[in-house]
Amino acid sequence: MAYDYQAVHALDGMIGAISERRVNHLAAHRTTAIAMVLAAPGQTAEAAGILVANGEFEARFSGPGEWLVLSEVHAPETLAAELGLRLGHFAFVADQSHGRVALTLSGPDATRILANGIAVDLHPDAFPVGRAANVLCNHLSVNLARTGETSFDLVVMRSFADALVGDLKVMARSFDLSVDFATR
Repeated sequence: MAYDYQAVHALDGMIGAISERRVNHLAAHRTTAIAMVLAAPGQTAEAAGILVANGEFEARFSGPGEWLVLSEVHAPETLAAELGLRLGHFAFVADQSHGRVALTLSGPDATRILANGIAVDLHPDAFPVGRAANVLCNHLSVNLARTGETSFDLVVMRSFADALVGDLKVMARSFDLSVDFATR
């Protein structure tokens, strides 16, 4: 018997179309390709050199010799293969596209919203644009990256995406926040 499986986003049914985007906005990305890269023993510098941003993907620190790589250019099916070709024996690559969800929180109050649940100094001097770290957002482990002066990306395990969105809504209850799927 053949089964016809359809890809369903972890947040389908939880968030939907909004009438207007507010000053602070949380966007869930539908098609971001995500891979985990782990440097081979003694090969961290070589792997890091290959992962320098080139416009096709963005590598974010996830731990010593470990990066989360996101791409809006590659399809989830091809990102891991492309990274495997580029990195060769310098690193190991695992596709995470269907196991993680990428969100973007943007707006003038983004830092203040995140401060309600993240115990990391988010001042631009301590956490500048381009910096990424694994943090706890309330009780959930997320990879947080500052992507702009007032913009942050959060990558969370798929099974915790709805809890994270719920937590962010609560953290933003004193602010004007809209939530929707990203259009990029």
